[in-house]
Amino acid sequence: MKHVNCSLLLRSHERSRIFCDFLSRWPTLKAAQLARRSTLETFFRDHHVRTADVLATRMHAIKTATPLTTDEGVIAPNALLVQTLVSQLRVTLDAIEAFDHAMAQRAQHHPDFPLFQALPGAGPVFASRLLVAFGEQRERYASAAALQKYAGIAPVTERSGKKAWVHWRLQCPKFLRQTFVEWTAESIRHSFWAQVYYQQQRDKGNTHQAAVRALAFKWIRILYRCWQERTPYDESTSLQALTRRGSSLLQNLAKGGRCIVGSIPTET
Repeated sequence: MKHVNCSLLLRSHERSRIFCDFLSRWPTLKAAQLARRSTLETFFRDHHVRTADVLATRMHAIKTATPLTTDEGVIAPNALLVQTLVSQLRVTLDAIEAFDHAMAQRAQHHPDFPLFQALPGAGPVFASRLLVAFGEQRERYASAAALQKYAGIAPVTERSGKKAWVHWRLQCPKFLRQTFVEWTAESIRHSFWAQVYYQQQRDKGNTHQAAVRALAFKWIRILYRCWQERTPYDESTSLQALTRRGSSLLQNLAKGGRCIVGSIPTET
């Protein structure tokens, strides 16, 4: 998936809708396999699935699937159960959409929303989540380091005798950490210095997730200052700050020549 930010949530809902509509129309494997290919293709196209390769893969999967059982005594009651669960899932999806709409509307009227809306790749979804992550009480965190630790982005160093080891912080608000990690991964596609920093981490042998966490550590420091000073983020200002400090990132920027974004794993 080349474009993630706010479309992640939307596509998740779309996939759930397709799932519900498919099972409502074809509650069993036999029903789906008896359907005409043209009927199935029309169904998927009506649900915005139009890529030829994706359609071909789905057609093949449906037609070649092997049922776990052909016992009607098992299939019939479970088909009825599926219809009941689909109805419940539709109600849940409608409720989620209503909550999402209400939160988006409320967030856009918050005085701090423009601070987070200006962030690279934030979009309406991540901007709202980051707004909640920081909150309104600017005295809550004495420093960026305090927020890094609370959010679980800062690693933990433990020592015993002459030994020391660094590990993932286990005690933290998991969704808060997820917010920073997910937005940071998306920012790589929209911020030039973030692209280069991410690639530096990968070149050191770090995994994708480790590189994203390291970048999130950097981002929180920047966001904390923007939040405290009530100043929207500006990419050119960040690049000028790197120039003044003589950052090693600038050496990588000067080298150029590599397309970084295309090598970034995507979460689907």
